[in-house]
Amino acid sequence: MAEFSKQWCEAFDPEGMPWDFDILDEFNKLSESMYIPFICEGYGFIAIGKFEGKCKLALPNFEDNTVQWVNYDDVVKTTN
Repeated sequence: MAEFSKQWCEAFDPEGMPWDFDILDEFNKLSESMYIPFICEGYGFIAIGKFEGKCKLALPNFEDNTVQWVNYDDVVKTTN
């Protein structure tokens, strides 16, 4: 089953789609330098992390099987 974040649902389907988790709520539960696996089908990330006090989202690169940690604001900004 696909999961979608509150942020994605509010930006792209505010009238209908229920959300599964809130990115910022999950981020606020994390200790520094920790991450938790969460998949958001809308934004395409596979984990939420806290690094240097900032919310980072792990975006997979399927070509070389790596992960790039991207600032929350950059992911949400570029997809809205």
